[in-house]
Amino acid sequence: MGSVIIENVYKAYGQVEIIKGVSLHIEDGEFVTLVGPSGCGKSTLLRMVAGLEEISYGDIRINDRVVNDVQPKDRDIAMVFQNYALYPHMTVADNMGFAMRLRKDNPEIIDKAVREAAEILDLAHLLDRYPKQLSGGQRQRVAMGRAIVRKPQVFLFDEPLSNLDAKLRVQMRAEIKQLHQRLRTTTIYVTHDQIEAMTLADRIVVLNRGVVEQAGKPRELFDTPANQFVANFIGSPSMNFIEGRVERDGGAATLVTNSSLRLPLPDNPGVADGAKLVYGVRPEHLRIDPTSAIKGRVTVVEDTGSETIVLAALGKDNVTVLLREHATVASGDELGFTPVPGASQYFQGTPGLRDRSAV
Repeated sequence: MGSVIIENVYKAYGQVEIIKGVSLHIEDGEFVTLVGPSGCGKSTLLRMVAGLEEISYGDIRINDRVVNDVQPKDRDIAMVFQNYALYPHMTVADNMGFAMRLRKDNPEIIDKAVREAAEILDLAHLLDRYPKQLSGGQRQRVAMGRAIVRKPQVFLFDEPLSNLDAKLRVQMRAEIKQLHQRLRTTTIYVTHDQIEAMTLADRIVVLNRGVVEQAGKPRELFDTPANQFVANFIGSPSMNFIEGRVERDGGAATLVTNSSLRLPLPDNPGVADGAKLVYGVRPEHLRIDPTSAIKGRVTVVEDTGSETIVLAALGKDNVTVLLREHATVASGDELGFTPVPGASQYFQGTPGLRDRSAV
């Protein structure tokens, strides 16, 4: 196993910069996910660690060795791709042991390594089959097995579950988590799915347009996002944002929205009267309250069985409310809503920087 240090790394194609001075220190045995929207640079960064993309500027170290000019095969890493990349004419066993055969390892050592990996991944009964005879989940396990047998210092995953159906994705998430807990190999995992990031990672790195917006533990990013971009990206459904201006009435601070609704703020929010703010509250932190002065009209109700998702219009603003309990709500109903005390946040400035929790 090994650490990965990314120091002030840039990647440019001509005059277009894709990665803009990213620095990360990934500890030995840590599971780190890179998340962000399409085009944010997460796969490019992963491919630079793998040696599949040249670095325009900066250094990448694996176990304190600078690998900028080291060939991928000599970096002691193993990569699992989105499309499995299995050889259709080879059996499961041959696919898993292919890299070891290229290294001309002893056949007995190869056979032992393949069988050990197959036991870990529940593939022992499939070693003689060909990829076309396997399900999508089984093919992904074979791709993972091919990485495991090499016993690398670092695992690299590039959106490995994106081709699987929803049920299988949940199953494979659990299997990848269990695999990491067993092997404790340093892992960098790229995904656009923030649920995967939240459930798998020791630490999440949120990328946007080639820069790191925030890096931290999943709960830290969820509870204390650094800015509005992170707050919007982490969490499903996304955080609600309502714009307004600060007013004080007898010392108490409120946010007056564009629809003239008044939302509670801390007694001393640290901003002047009339300042523009963006009020943020997660869907699960809104409660239905018939006595509340914050009224909205329901536009859509989504009943998933275990949860009810309510979309409502609060004047000119639209909000999403996530109810864990069963609720008898219909489109067109007028309801009162109250934010959970201490759970709301607010943001100000052009980048939407987080100030602190509201009341």
